[in-house]
Amino acid sequence: MRKSKEERKQYLFALKQMVAREVKRKYARSYLGIIWSVLNPLLHMTVMSLVFSTIFQRSIQNFPIYYFTGSLFWTLFSESTNHGMSALVDNKSMLLKTKLSKQTFVIARVLTALSNFGYSFAAYVLMLVVFRIQPTWYMLLLPVPLLFMLLFSMGIAFGLSVIYVFFADIRYLYSVFLQLLVYVSALFYPADRLSGIMREVVDWNPVYNFILFARDIMMYGVMPEPVLWLKIIFWGTAGFCFGYYLFVRMENRIMQRI
Repeated sequence: MRKSKEERKQYLFALKQMVAREVKRKYARSYLGIIWSVLNPLLHMTVMSLVFSTIFQRSIQNFPIYYFTGSLFWTLFSESTNHGMSALVDNKSMLLKTKLSKQTFVIARVLTALSNFGYSFAAYVLMLVVFRIQPTWYMLLLPVPLLFMLLFSMGIAFGLSVIYVFFADIRYLYSVFLQLLVYVSALFYPADRLSGIMREVVDWNPVYNFILFARDIMMYGVMPEPVLWLKIIFWGTAGFCFGYYLFVRMENRIMQRI
């Protein structure tokens, strides 16, 4: 038992160091460093508000918060999956020299995205105060969509990291896919304006489901509908299980290819 606890401590320490290294690497050449994680979403929110708030002013109340809420979760997903994709290839030497499990390198990238989410969330809270969003008890449910978004993102990152080892061009294809996904995640327009097949695509988009859940509890102060609870639970668990299964299934072949 003592040995297992010691191993667990060593693993958590190694994971913490890897996340810290990734954060330092991201801001290594930046004068403002981590402050950019606060300023960047604010600048994006300002630009998008100037461009789209006039267009959707009758459809979306508090457009800056509407966009900021969606952007927070979108950025968490895109950073987790995009950076997690190359986690194994980027850490090839460490994979060969250390006894750390291969999953650790992908998990570290996802947790790095989570840390960036935390910095941006500080700016988000400030904006909630500025725009006088009334606090409600439903805001305490925020860890729910965040948890299942993390599970979903980690599963996708696991799957992509395996594919990237054998097919490096997936990076370019995935960047195109992310651009498409932005437009079906209703970041800057109201989904209820859509109809037909496009509305169905948006409604079943996992990323949109997490964003919608967050908007309900943070912006509108309402309890998300039961079907939305089922959707985020399904996408989170199914996404993680599928990605992790693929990762474990291909684990031996990964080492042979790397």
